[in-house]
Amino acid sequence: MFVSDFRKEFYELVQSQRVLLFVASDVDALCACKILQALFHCDHVQYTLVPVSGWQELETAFLEHKEQIKLLIKQDDDLEVPAYDDIFRDEEEDEEQSENDSDGSEPSEKRTRLEEEIVEQTMKRRQKREWEARRRDILFDYEQYEYHGTSSAMVMFDLAWMMSKDLNDMLWWAIVGLTDQWVQDKITQMKYVTDVGILQRHVSRHNHRNEDEENTLSVDCTRISFEYDLRLVLYQHWSLHDSLCNTSYTAARFKLWSVHGQKRLQEFLADMGLPLKQVKQKFQSMDISLKENLREMIEESANKFGMKDMRMQTFSIHFGFKHKFLASDVVFATMSLMESPEKDSSGTDHFIQALDSLSRSNLDKLYLGLELAKKQLQATQQTIASCLCTNLVISQGPFLYCSLMEGTPDVMLFSKPASLSLLSRQLLKSFVCSTKNRRCKLLPLVMAAPLSTEQGTVTVVGIPPETDGSDRKNFFGRAFEKAAESTSSRTLHNHFDLSVIELKAEDRSKFLDALVSLLS
Repeated sequence: MFVSDFRKEFYELVQSQRVLLFVASDVDALCACKILQALFHCDHVQYTLVPVSGWQELETAFLEHKEQIKLLIKQDDDLEVPAYDDIFRDEEEDEEQSENDSDGSEPSEKRTRLEEEIVEQTMKRRQKREWEARRRDILFDYEQYEYHGTSSAMVMFDLAWMMSKDLNDMLWWAIVGLTDQWVQDKITQMKYVTDVGILQRHVSRHNHRNEDEENTLSVDCTRISFEYDLRLVLYQHWSLHDSLCNTSYTAARFKLWSVHGQKRLQEFLADMGLPLKQVKQKFQSMDISLKENLREMIEESANKFGMKDMRMQTFSIHFGFKHKFLASDVVFATMSLMESPEKDSSGTDHFIQALDSLSRSNLDKLYLGLELAKKQLQATQQTIASCLCTNLVISQGPFLYCSLMEGTPDVMLFSKPASLSLLSRQLLKSFVCSTKNRRCKLLPLVMAAPLSTEQGTVTVVGIPPETDGSDRKNFFGRAFEKAAESTSSRTLHNHFDLSVIELKAEDRSKFLDALVSLLS
């Protein structure tokens, strides 16, 4: 069933039941799960948590418990779900025919009535054809693209707020869920800014303190604040130099894969007047005098180098006086824990570790996630540099194509869907900044990476064009289905993100040929 009122149609129904909670393997879903867990704990609701990484695991878990499942919900938010009357039609009226042909009326009256009925039936048939044409258009528009609505964590926080059970921790999880959508380019900049405004009001409400002794914060308290901070990944837990080199925004605009790009970076640092010794040591160890005005200095120099969006609206959290994290720091750390390349641990172990890292009592796991995220970001930028320098990104006509080969350094890091999607988006941004071909700047990207050498499979992901006015709608999910169907390619459409599929390496050529033909 579709749910519009989460309090009445969902929470009040399950409050007295044992709940089976299916949670997908992405950061927003983890944050929504944490909020629900807190609510269930508050109301003593029993629940079972089942992590699911794709449709197959969801189906298996559902079949295992189907005898007990009474309610399966889907959020009905701003995803433009078509209205019932636009898709379904009651046929009873069409089947009703007038049977009053012999009622003793005069032949002339019968003839007139028959003519009226013929006209009426003709009008009905015309209206039905128009309705069917409109239905086809609506379903085509709805099914053709994949796009995202409001963050699940924000929806769950809104539920907690309506029930007056919202806490600062829940608010932070909602912020991390929204930031995950922004980091992964799932929503537009306008949607992000709008939702940030909504959360900012909650932050003011939860974190308002007067500056007097009576209201001072305890040492181990949690404090969330709105920030207009730098668009640099993990810079407060890294060196400023490493952060500049591994942030997709700065790496793409400086073109750091080239010698000229490295020189531009040195010019940028010189323009700010920052010594290399300071820039290359940990941010926390930099001179306090430099750190005080660092954001303004970087923004001023960035404007000179054509980077107008060097700062962004975000939030930070303080755990006492020692630990401070930006929302994007937590997103990258949690994502890296969830898609950790460790072979000794199972997917469920990674899921639990990522879920635990969101709790303030497990800061050691969050710091471990930050270290993994640094390695992931470095591997991403090194792979992008390799792809661009060796011209691995080629035009296939209606789209760009890039394939990572077996033996590429860190290639197994990118066999997971979120990691490969992040690499693909950043590669497309860098390619758009580097190419002089205007047509190629407007093309989407299809990228493939080895998944299993034993099974001979690759992971394929489709990324929409990188344009300023992009509505973040992805059409590759439907296109992949049709291309596989028309060529009998052996594919597995198991991921919740429809633009990510698994494909037999042997079928790659005919699959790509069909995709080119389909999108031309």
